[in-house]
Amino acid sequence: MNQNLSLYHIFYVTALHGNISQAAKELYISQPAISKSIRRLEDALQVTLFTRSSRGVTLTEDGNLLFEQVREAFHALDLAEQTLQRRHSLGIAQLRIGVSTTLCRYILLPYLQKFVQNYPHVKVTIHCQSSYQTMALLENHQIDLGLIGRPAGKLSCHYQPLQRIQDTFVCTRSYLENLQIREGSDSLTETLKTNATFMLPDDANITRQHIDAALKEHGIELNTFLEVSTMDMLIEFSKIGLGIACVIREFVQNELETGLLTEITLGPEIPTREIGFICRKPEQDLPPIRTFLQMFPPFS
Repeated sequence: MNQNLSLYHIFYVTALHGNISQAAKELYISQPAISKSIRRLEDALQVTLFTRSSRGVTLTEDGNLLFEQVREAFHALDLAEQTLQRRHSLGIAQLRIGVSTTLCRYILLPYLQKFVQNYPHVKVTIHCQSSYQTMALLENHQIDLGLIGRPAGKLSCHYQPLQRIQDTFVCTRSYLENLQIREGSDSLTETLKTNATFMLPDDANITRQHIDAALKEHGIELNTFLEVSTMDMLIEFSKIGLGIACVIREFVQNELETGLLTEITLGPEIPTREIGFICRKPEQDLPPIRTFLQMFPPFS
């Protein structure tokens, strides 16, 4: 393998261009040297990698299979070099964070403001999308750090718990009063389940999946509901009396304390969820990531 590494590089560049002449120009070696290297690699692997013609070279089936693997290997090497360059840059660093709009506003923003004030030389970029998309960006090395709900199963990344959050249902008192008057029922719980309008996150949201699982476990089925894409809109819709919204309790604490919103129960309390930061294990000790994570209090 070691002695063939340069051969793999020549093979890779030739496959990218589909032309020995272009590969020779990029690698600064002669065309005969390119052809000789490819023949050596084919002899070593005992396969034919290219079909040659007057127009250039085309990968064979075996060649294409090898190319896919070699491309991933060289991509990994490029990423490693980029990581080293970032780590040893002269006082210049970048921190790319992936987070949902909701967690960014209610959890991340205060700490982010403090971090930027203390480390103005660090370039911070925020990518707002769902937790699933955040995980994908992290795996593809498009972000350095993600704030997400704790994934199920064994984690291949470094995960630092931050806090637990509680999902709950809220609405205005006037909505409840008008609902009872309209339906004329003495049983508020049954009236809620059969006639209330519930507002839930859309079904692609990890919060929605957690809620659906909790309701199903307790045999609760909601007859009428609206899907809303963001937590902010769920909160605002509930505040104007549009219906009963499924929100995160910590994010409406002021509204609950002032009486603008009130909590309702449909059965046993929904289990709490954990949120935290996630990053690739080899990068958890990089200065910008380590410094940022140290700003957050230990989870208890």
